[in-house]
Amino acid sequence: MSFKVVYTEESEQDLVNVYSYIAMDLLVPETAKNQTNRIMKAIKDLDSLPFRYKLYQDEPYHSKGLRVIPVDKYLVFYIVIEEEKTVAIIRIMYAGRNIDLQLSNTKI
Repeated sequence: MSFKVVYTEESEQDLVNVYSYIAMDLLVPETAKNQTNRIMKAIKDLDSLPFRYKLYQDEPYHSKGLRVIPVDKYLVFYIVIEEEKTVAIIRIMYAGRNIDLQLSNTKI
């Protein structure tokens, strides 16, 4: 059974920010392209296996069904809306950031 994958505006901006940081600040545009491609590939694969990644351990996110995909040094946060057969990508962020602080400013 196939699920539809949708990005929130915030997660779309996160992906742009990942690319921009690597390409413009670190000055490695090819690495930026490869990194964002790896992230998007991991996200695309959720259309067939949305429950394959674990629930995020911290509350209140665990109770809300927030799941996390590690992709290199980045984390992709998403929820599965089973009744709509949809996977919503909530945030994409560098794993070294204060994750709980970033998530506390995110509508889930």
